[in-house]
Amino acid sequence: MAKSDDDTKLREQLKEIAMVRRRFGYRRLAVMLERETKHKINLKKIYRLYKEEGLTVKRRKGRKKAIGSRTPLAHPDSINQIWSLDFISDALTDGRRIRVFVLVDQCSRECLSLVADTSMPGLRIIKELEKVIEIRGKPHTIVSDNGTEMTCAAVLKWAQEQNIDWHYTAPGKPQQNGFTESLNGKIRDECLNENWFENIAQARSILADWQTDYNNIRPHSSLNYKTPRQIAQVLWEELSNKEEEKQGGQNLTLAVVCPPY
Repeated sequence: MAKSDDDTKLREQLKEIAMVRRRFGYRRLAVMLERETKHKINLKKIYRLYKEEGLTVKRRKGRKKAIGSRTPLAHPDSINQIWSLDFISDALTDGRRIRVFVLVDQCSRECLSLVADTSMPGLRIIKELEKVIEIRGKPHTIVSDNGTEMTCAAVLKWAQEQNIDWHYTAPGKPQQNGFTESLNGKIRDECLNENWFENIAQARSILADWQTDYNNIRPHSSLNYKTPRQIAQVLWEELSNKEEEKQGGQNLTLAVVCPPY
């Protein structure tokens, strides 16, 4: 085998390991390669390939952040496959700023949570997500931007413990989270711009009413003018049938039901 062929194979093996072990330097990667290939590795050659492939580990600056998934997202075709999360800013009549937490299922387009408060730190985001999960079950993936609330250590730890893939959109690319961007526009146009909020309690009440109307009454053009609730009922029925098939056609002890939104 030619030397260049050996380098090509070694280069690919090095890149594969580096993609998994993203904080490993060339020495540790060389050890991993030796274990995989069962051959002695030339450290100088590994260092050269390591530099040529741009695998140098960048020094972390500041606090630890969640880096999220690097893989492109597939188009959702089932309930709880992908949830999208975002915030909208508004103000009370006295000028105090509020933030509205928005959570949507990308497949059914249901608005799963719509909550207003004066601040939304990472722990509060986790609390709101857990409320939805208790009713609906866990998502496979959550999509959000790189805001400080979504990249804090608490969210990183929680997502890892829950085995939920957290996918971050690229900075300055809100269109990558188009489902919440679309919903945000509707909330702004049909609810926030149509109402004055004197206090947080009033804002929460009006938003809850709008969420109920959006999920159950308002026709959705991208759903062929059906409501998210109607689509969700079909999707939950499909999920229930799949679960029955897994059980060998037997009736499930616990039926999969469509949560009330």
